[in-house]
Amino acid sequence: MGIICRAISLQIRYHNRMATDEIRLDSTRTPEVAGSPPKPAKFHWALTALGIATILGLCYWAELVLAVMMFSVMLAFILAPVVDFLMRWRLPRGVAALISVILLVAIVAALLYYTSNQAATFFQDVPQYAGKIRTAITNFRQSIERFGGLKSQEQGGRSSTDWSGPLMRGVGSVTQGLVAASFVPFLVYFMLTWQHHVRSATVMLFTLENRHTAYVTLGLISAMIRSFMVGNLLIGVFMGAVSTIVFGVLNFPFFYFVGFISGFLSLIPYLGVLLAMALPAFVGIGHVESAAVVGALLTVVGLHLIALNVLYPKFLGNRLQLNPLTVTIALLVWGWLWGGIGLLLAIPITAAMKIVFDHVQSLKPYGAWLGE
Repeated sequence: MGIICRAISLQIRYHNRMATDEIRLDSTRTPEVAGSPPKPAKFHWALTALGIATILGLCYWAELVLAVMMFSVMLAFILAPVVDFLMRWRLPRGVAALISVILLVAIVAALLYYTSNQAATFFQDVPQYAGKIRTAITNFRQSIERFGGLKSQEQGGRSSTDWSGPLMRGVGSVTQGLVAASFVPFLVYFMLTWQHHVRSATVMLFTLENRHTAYVTLGLISAMIRSFMVGNLLIGVFMGAVSTIVFGVLNFPFFYFVGFISGFLSLIPYLGVLLAMALPAFVGIGHVESAAVVGALLTVVGLHLIALNVLYPKFLGNRLQLNPLTVTIALLVWGWLWGGIGLLLAIPITAAMKIVFDHVQSLKPYGAWLGE
């Protein structure tokens, strides 16, 4: 009996030890399975291309609404310092925003009234300018034909190319443009009065662990857009004032109108300097001496170089860290989508995209590609 009892006790101890070892084995395996990092989801390139095409299609289809909203956002960022200044005088935010919008509307109305009168007079003389330029081009063409460079072509019909069509994308007809413009003051007012609520509500849309990143990203985008808009406005005013003074000294016709337009056209990246040079050349040919035209063109180029190398780094700093290839592609894409308005909004939109890419782990390679 003693032998039997000892054998039974040994067998029980064996089974207990095996059960204990199995429990330990299971307990050591379970954390490995639970603690193993999940494999990142792999997105096929076709899905990425489809998503990009969908976004571009939405932007193209809803160009008027999106362009008006983006333009209102830009104006709201410009007026935000004015609202903050008025609030220091203990004015409520709603009253300060209303005063800022009224001042903006008054300034725009005064500029439109002034420029419309000057533009009407200017466009009455456009046929004279066009005739002189056409004569100069014809003489140049005939001189080339004498050397056999070009074959003579009949001048029977007018060119069917309409250059105003692509630039007017995003505006539509006159009625559409006026209706869309009527929403801008209201959008700007509500953006100024509800900016803190919109920002906090936008942050709350993200999960708890991503809210801090979203808050920082929105702050960087706000600072970038404000610096971009205010900096470009100040640079445009400076270049327009200097151009007006120089064109007036050179006795250009409509120098007060052409100077400011040329100064602000120079703000457009890459294409701006060509457009800013084309306007005084168009007005000056046949009305001022050739030396005056050359002086005006040199002034435009010099102001553009000063703005590019001195004023832009001072006012914008390192806010816009976009490489030249990115800027060129952005101008091409947004100009195709929204026309002239797209050319104005291409840089801030692309810079905002880069800020978002830099703060999203899976999109950081795209941010690095857009950057310098």
